[in-house]
Amino acid sequence: MNREKIVVIGNGMAGIKCVEEITRLAPNKFNITVFGNEPHPNYNRILLSKVLQGDSSIDSIVINDWSWYEERGILLYTGETVAQIQSDSQYVKTLSGIRADYNHLIIATGSSAFIPPIAGVHKPGVISFRNIEDCQTMMDYAKKYKKAAVIGGGLLGLEAARGLLNLGMETDVIHNAPYLMNRQLDPMSADMLRKELEEQGMRFWLSKETESITGLNRAKGIRFTNGSTLEADLVVISVGIRPNVELAKKSGIHTNRAIIVDDFMRTSTPHVYAVGECAEHRGVAYGLVAPLYEQGKVLASVLCGVQAEPYLGSVPYAQLKVSGVEVFSVGEIHANEADTAIQRYDGIQGTYKKVTMKGGAVRGAILFGDTSEATSLLALVKSGASVSRLNASPSTDNSSDNEAIVANMPDRETVCACNAVSKSTILCAVIEDGLQTTEQIRERTKASSSCGGCRPMVEAIVQYALRHGNEAAHAAIIPVCSCTEAGHDALKAAISAYSSLSFSDIMTNLDWKTAAGCSACISAYYYYSALYHPHSTKLDTAVEADIRRNELKVRIHSNLVTDTFEPYDSSIIGGELQKYCGNMLFPSAVKAVITTGIHNPAGVLVSDIGITGAPAGWEIYAGGHSEHPVKQGQLIGIADSDTLATSLSVSCLQLFRERAAYGEPLWKWMEREGIVEIREMILDADYRIELLESAEASSALKNNEERLGEEIC
Repeated sequence: MNREKIVVIGNGMAGIKCVEEITRLAPNKFNITVFGNEPHPNYNRILLSKVLQGDSSIDSIVINDWSWYEERGILLYTGETVAQIQSDSQYVKTLSGIRADYNHLIIATGSSAFIPPIAGVHKPGVISFRNIEDCQTMMDYAKKYKKAAVIGGGLLGLEAARGLLNLGMETDVIHNAPYLMNRQLDPMSADMLRKELEEQGMRFWLSKETESITGLNRAKGIRFTNGSTLEADLVVISVGIRPNVELAKKSGIHTNRAIIVDDFMRTSTPHVYAVGECAEHRGVAYGLVAPLYEQGKVLASVLCGVQAEPYLGSVPYAQLKVSGVEVFSVGEIHANEADTAIQRYDGIQGTYKKVTMKGGAVRGAILFGDTSEATSLLALVKSGASVSRLNASPSTDNSSDNEAIVANMPDRETVCACNAVSKSTILCAVIEDGLQTTEQIRERTKASSSCGGCRPMVEAIVQYALRHGNEAAHAAIIPVCSCTEAGHDALKAAISAYSSLSFSDIMTNLDWKTAAGCSACISAYYYYSALYHPHSTKLDTAVEADIRRNELKVRIHSNLVTDTFEPYDSSIIGGELQKYCGNMLFPSAVKAVITTGIHNPAGVLVSDIGITGAPAGWEIYAGGHSEHPVKQGQLIGIADSDTLATSLSVSCLQLFRERAAYGEPLWKWMEREGIVEIREMILDADYRIELLESAEASSALKNNEERLGEEIC
């Protein structure tokens, strides 16, 4: 099969995250070639400071080793620098002469350390801190020399300084602002951090400007603009980053500070995309991992032809451990940006909390020493929540605070923003899969594996699950009816595992309290039996009549409406949907509406399934509800053909049949499952075919010669 070719320039975290998503969504669609200018596979640059501090080895920060590329058929060139992009002929060429053709080009060249115009900055003994080689150089210098200076009192500069201290070097930090981490902290939290680091052995030179690097043949120290000097055998520059855009710029791709991209990561040149620190979206170039991963996921969906929400930007935040001190910062935290809503300092515990507001909405937050509230505060800032949702009551019991935070956190709330891992994912891994430690959770889900800032909350959720696992699991169970304490999942599992179990057998195994059952549990039993064992299940007439009320009703508005796009014939989709699903059993009644276009809405957005013609194709919505509570349907996908529109609709209905509880409406099931999870399952081509095959097996078309699953392959 002829596969399209993707070339990725850059083997860093953003580009390879995009490749991970591509290989997950469409594992057999592309031939992928990756060029990286470092001699290593993909590694976590954020954890370099951990290597320097002795907490991790270089091997342990590798995200995708050599075998990962090989197993997926990805051609990886390391130690190669792409020097030329020929967008007209659609190929790239490296300095060594390697040429690679592409159908789609992803530029993920990242950024480099900004080197200020200081006299002597290029002398031996002056380095930046951006990659494994810099890390190794610092470790080598520590074996020969004793004095180091770090220019830059931001996040990376302080982590480098902590690492140098661990290596046994006397370490001074020079910062041109009056307090440390001045972009993320306020004066009070910065002063707390400075005192903590001074106790660890760091020395600080604040409000100092560096004029030159002293030394004849190599660095010997620093001269400040006021004439004073500081001795140093090693000088580390950490004053910011600069996006790597030279290659794109000389290739004619529009750039500003970085490569300009739209909401789908497209550059000004056709078939060329950009993600990561080298990309500028709506005037912003992000340097944090969470936004870069979000960009990679959007681009992967675009390339794989999967319906994706546009990338609309991110709320930058910093959450990390600086020299053993937990620090979190998000949003507008300075006095000239927003007003203070909460400010709390605990000198005994060494903790500090500040939350800001503007116009009655939460706009920013700082946490120092205890970051257990970071996830909930981040969510408040992102949503612009009212300050009334803040809990201003102080507490001195950190463990009970953590437990209360975890208990009150919604199950679907994101804990690890870098890897989009929710609280429920972590709880399931502990309660259902038996995981016991944060390290096991990291290996299974990737939570806390990127920036590591969410680790305290991951640990809190793991501990909560270990203490309250059975209680939490039991609390989440909704009994089938008053005859039993067993939930729908337990009933499904029992019926699915044994085709020969009668209702009385099930009652005995699951400790039914009422011997004869009731209409609710009897109907649920026969519904699940018909779902899992359609050939062997014989329905009682009365039960069948009850279950048959949960049928699909299709309403077709077939008049053609000509807009600026080609007209659609809703009768074709309606007929196909009725043909494939008309004889199916559903957990609850389902109403579908198919209409020709936006000028004939006909209740599309308040129906269980709503399909309407639009300029881009058929739009398929699900989860609408016209009665109390009124719910607006959510977009499942856009189809450019009648066949794809039918397959998306049928697979959604089949997923509903398989995963919903008997009696649960489609809108309530969607709220419980979540639109993101449902959409990802339906838009996964392989899984969609499985759903379609199951739907066909359950329909009256078992002997039909044309199978819908085969049509969309």
